[in-house]
Amino acid sequence: MPEGPTIRNMFAAVAPGYDRANRALSLGIDVLWRRRTVRVVDVVPGERGLDVCTGTGDLCFALQHAGATMVGSDFCVPMLERACRKKAQHQDGAAPSEFVAADALALPFAAASFDFATVAFGIRNVSDPLLGLREMARVVRPGGRVVVLEFSKPRVPLLGAAYWFYFRRILPRLGAWISGARNGAYRYLHDSVTAFPEREGFLDLMRQAGLQRPAVRLLTGGIAAIYRGEVAH
Repeated sequence: MPEGPTIRNMFAAVAPGYDRANRALSLGIDVLWRRRTVRVVDVVPGERGLDVCTGTGDLCFALQHAGATMVGSDFCVPMLERACRKKAQHQDGAAPSEFVAADALALPFAAASFDFATVAFGIRNVSDPLLGLREMARVVRPGGRVVVLEFSKPRVPLLGAAYWFYFRRILPRLGAWISGARNGAYRYLHDSVTAFPEREGFLDLMRQAGLQRPAVRLLTGGIAAIYRGEVAH
């Protein structure tokens, strides 16, 4: 698995075509997944939230629209630059989202600074996912929520066969063509999803991070999953 600097450079290379590739490769389903994630977060208007590994800010803006005051963090500056360019399109009366360059393993925020923390399709890119979850839990107040949206592996036979054929054979080439990146980023996507713990395995990581009542909701036949845990009082 590539280490931090390699992953940072890989995402910097795909940043210009990142949003376009996401919409095309998922047929727009990733937008629906983020909406479901916002519902799982269950935002109370005025709450302060942190979106880790925010990328170009899609989940951050969705949570802003739900009434939260948002901070998005990412270690890839070209991704954050894209997010900042999109800010003007997301001024809906709520406080505008702020974006901060930060490592998910050493978040530059005080303990209990946020009401909730989220990460969408980013925790498997962190070199130490358990430490990443602990950092998210650290900066969330007692009783607050940590919510993770991540790829999963479908277990329905026919869906699983079609999914893995697309994921292995088509997505890497199509992703490279749509994004314009020739650095293996979409091959890495396949490899990272295959290797990453899911379902009960990820729930166990949340427990090890000190999160209480961890739960999972599967999306689109198990292609993706939303995990939710609470910070101990």
